[in-house]
Amino acid sequence: MSTDFVETARPGEWVDAVDPLPDDHDLFPMRVPTDRYTSVEFQQRERDAVWMRMWQIVGRVDELPKVGDWKVYQIFDQSFIIVRGKDEQLRGFVNACRHRGNVLCQGAGNAKRGFLCQYHLWSYDLEGKMRGGLRERENVITREDKGENGLLQVPVNSFGGFIFLNPDPDAAPLAEFLGPEVAELLAPYRLDQFTTVMDVREAIDCNWKVVMDAFNEGYHINGIHPQLLRVIQLDPSKSRYQFFKAHCVAVAPFEVRGASAQAQVDGIMDLPETFPSTAAVLPRFEELLTRYRAADGSVVFPDGVNARKLLQQATRDTLTGMGLDVSGLTDAQMSDNQGWVLFPNFFMTVRAGECHVIMAIPHPDGDPNRCIWHVSSYMYLPAEHRDALRTNLIDVEEPGSYKYFEALQQDYVQMPRQQLGLRNGRLDHMSLVREEVVIAYYHSVLDRYLAGGVK
Repeated sequence: MSTDFVETARPGEWVDAVDPLPDDHDLFPMRVPTDRYTSVEFQQRERDAVWMRMWQIVGRVDELPKVGDWKVYQIFDQSFIIVRGKDEQLRGFVNACRHRGNVLCQGAGNAKRGFLCQYHLWSYDLEGKMRGGLRERENVITREDKGENGLLQVPVNSFGGFIFLNPDPDAAPLAEFLGPEVAELLAPYRLDQFTTVMDVREAIDCNWKVVMDAFNEGYHINGIHPQLLRVIQLDPSKSRYQFFKAHCVAVAPFEVRGASAQAQVDGIMDLPETFPSTAAVLPRFEELLTRYRAADGSVVFPDGVNARKLLQQATRDTLTGMGLDVSGLTDAQMSDNQGWVLFPNFFMTVRAGECHVIMAIPHPDGDPNRCIWHVSSYMYLPAEHRDALRTNLIDVEEPGSYKYFEALQQDYVQMPRQQLGLRNGRLDHMSLVREEVVIAYYHSVLDRYLAGGVK
């Protein structure tokens, strides 16, 4: 394995160009202190060194399609407005009137005429400039006063259809933070054209890093998701990784369980029970399968053919037939989910035509044993189908009232259990294993930010 970026003809071919993780790897510390999940003091360090200085995803570009559309993003006690200006550009501002600090906005909405503070009626345009105030002449509010009292701006940019915001006005550009490797490897998926088909957010009783850790490894599948083992075959030795300055990607081949051709086919046909989106490609899969069926209905594959390859071809044919461009993706990317971590709190599994995103932020009440988790799914769809399948954000108020799909529900139940264990005083560290190297890497990045080692 190498931490160097591997450039290939098709970006996704990096999987075949890197070595597996060596057995004697010592790239990252495999012990993680537990106080970082429970300590108020540690969370305050994260607040100052990470959350107040980092690019973080605050929504999707298509949430704010019209001039004047705005939404609020809150991290800890800090509140920001993201708005689309008259020039169609997205901007971010501190959510506070420059007069007496009153909050300007709550939730989301549209402000074609700009923002009006309801306290003393000071107003601002969509570019953040102060337009006026109550009884300007009597209060001697001059042109100079207006020039000095515009809304405080924060950096906002977008990538892959996601809106990023950084609370630090002096932050390095988003492109520099992501790095050219991330942009190149993700470009062929065309994430900016994906449509939100699930979007759920709720408070959960665990530290935000417990959420990130849970989705940064597949070691827990046997214990938490045994139903997946009926369909997929796990072989950690085939996993491949790339580590960048602050982000990483990992991938393991998607292989259905079964030694015989018929067993592989049966596994593919059972996929929609666990992975509903695969139902759309099964008709084409069955068409491709006909040439390998004998007169008695049995399936025999010649050398070089298997159910995985037919699934990949069926996926490419189906998406292409829908008018979607997947030409920049490899065959493996038709079937294999790549697991992306964008520091500090974005995890995404992505393959041709779909992706699933997990994010977590500290709870605004400051309790390190709680967080807000945000789960969403996106699909690459023809333009004529996007509005019909697009969904709005669901904010869950009553814990446990929203039922996630099976595997996600199992994680939802498991994560608070881990937090309870982490609160035991004598447990001073977690011990990671080789399959959890992404967690080790992730915490090494966190350590570097806390130490001031990343600019």
